Amino acid sequence: MRAAACFLPLTDNKNLSKELGTRHRAGLGVSERSDAKVIIVSEETGAVSIASNGEISRYIDDKTLETILNKIFNKEESGLFGLWGGAKDEHTEEKS
Repeated sequence: MRAAACFLPLTDNKNLSKELGTRHRAGLGVSERSDAKVIIVSEETGAVSIASNGEISRYIDDKTLETILNKIFNKEESGLFGLWGGAKDEHTEEKS
């Protein structure tokens, strides 16, 4: 049998609600230490939260989540591969 494990950095923020568990604290911790946008889904309630730059927004509805994801992944604005450090999409390069 093989297994893998990953330990995510938990936030040190002492002002968080006591109702937020390890999943939310790890999501917030990742957003504090990277430029990641973290989507967190509560195991208990199914409520969606988003963490970014060390801040968390809770109870995100479907429409708001869609708007946020479209903004992050807007192909017209930054190019899909522009999000990943400038790699080019070989299918859209100009042909000489």
